[in-house]
Amino acid sequence: MTHRYATSRLCRLPLALTLAFGTGAGFAQQPSQTIKVGALASMEGAFTVLGQDGMRGMELALKERDYKAGGKTIQLIKSSSNGSPDSALSAARKLVEQDKVDIVVGPTSGSEGIAVKNYARTRPGVTFLNGSSAAQETTLREPAANFFRFGTDGAQWMVGLGSYAVQKGFKKVAVIAEDYAFPYSQVQGFMAEFCKAGGRVVDKAWVPLGTKDYSSVIAKLPDGIDAVYVALGGADAVNFLTQYEQLGGSKPFIGGSITVDQTVLSYKGKRRDALIGTPSASPIADSWDDPQWRKFVAAYKAQFKDGFSSPSLFAHGYYVNTLAMLDALDAVKGDLSNEQAALRKTLATVPVKTPTGEVRLDENRNAIASIFLTEVAKAPDGTLYNKVVKVTPNVNQQLGLSKEDFAKMGLGSRTNPECK
Repeated sequence: MTHRYATSRLCRLPLALTLAFGTGAGFAQQPSQTIKVGALASMEGAFTVLGQDGMRGMELALKERDYKAGGKTIQLIKSSSNGSPDSALSAARKLVEQDKVDIVVGPTSGSEGIAVKNYARTRPGVTFLNGSSAAQETTLREPAANFFRFGTDGAQWMVGLGSYAVQKGFKKVAVIAEDYAFPYSQVQGFMAEFCKAGGRVVDKAWVPLGTKDYSSVIAKLPDGIDAVYVALGGADAVNFLTQYEQLGGSKPFIGGSITVDQTVLSYKGKRRDALIGTPSASPIADSWDDPQWRKFVAAYKAQFKDGFSSPSLFAHGYYVNTLAMLDALDAVKGDLSNEQAALRKTLATVPVKTPTGEVRLDENRNAIASIFLTEVAKAPDGTLYNKVVKVTPNVNQQLGLSKEDFAKMGLGSRTNPECK
């Protein structure tokens, strides 16, 4: 009995060891061959068309790499928001806490980005890359160590526009903008330069996101202005432009970046042609004659027959941030150990080559990149596009000011800055 019992135990020992190492320590030591990436975009509400094109940009970057990076397969999981901070937070939480993603790319809109940045701080094991969200506060105020933005912010996007507007004779303007973080940044970026060049902003009208009726705002525009600076996007911009036309508005526009983006230029209406000649500034320019940009535009148009005549700044933003993620994953061979430390070091320190030039990050993990001064033009086929007037390289978040002077000015808000 004793001999048979000992033999039986010895026979079972290899199986016991196999089970122990196969389902326990040995299994835990084998990294997954799949990296789960969450895509967060505004696919509902006033910014639906913006989020849809952002998603096109992300999918294009992934398709160009065959959904692989660092020797591993990328599994894409999508989550939608409606442009509000609460919805973006809910969508981010779903991706991280339910879908268990390793990396999040998004969101679309400014205040959404602030909410996701704050959430990122509570999830140190997940890396977050911005989509197209461009509020200054996201990276300038209490930045999160695991949140990276390879696109510039809304104030950076305005570099060159203020002084150009004054050169065109627009010295007295009124502002109409949506009442949230991103337009605050846009208006500040415009006014910082416009006021210094001798321009005056005589009135500001802040409207809720998703406004349908602009008649009272249009009726209250001051007399004697040279132009209207408009910082509205998506359905809001289309509604305003349509109603301005219907009410007989005739003042020229100065465009916020998303007001004359492809997501708006494709709308139909008589006022559409009145946009021709509208100056703006942006992280992209449709007509930029650069081989890498032309390659990006061709790939976008070939891949998305339902897309725009040229990729929007939202497609560009998601594409660039996804590209940065893929390059970094390749560099670290897909290593996500130690709370993704190697991945984050690479993201923070290695420049990325993009369709609009090389991008590098500052100490707050925000992009330093080129900004394009543009004017709306009409192509022979009747489509509207933004032609390049000037390219300003290496624009940082301080807008060319010293850190001390920028700190004195403070971040953009409903009341900051002023120059009446």
